Amino acid sequence: MGALRDFGYGVSLGPFPVVVWVGLAALVFMILAAGIAGLKKQVPALRKVSVRAHRAMAVTGVLLALVHLVLGLSSYL
Repeated sequence: MGALRDFGYGVSLGPFPVVVWVGLAALVFMILAAGIAGLKKQVPALRKVSVRAHRAMAVTGVLLALVHLVLGLSSYL
């Protein structure tokens, strides 16, 4: 767990550690997936997005959220 803690909080990419960037990326992917599902009726361009692409965004967001969880919990274990 020490290696995960050192990676998640020790390596900085710009002003924030890796754990923050992974969390922000997870949030963006989840908002995109939810936005596609919610706005498909109102925005005609979103009707062209395939189910496969929508599902890939959602799965990517969940996987990034799990990595974010593990990196965040590594400081407490």
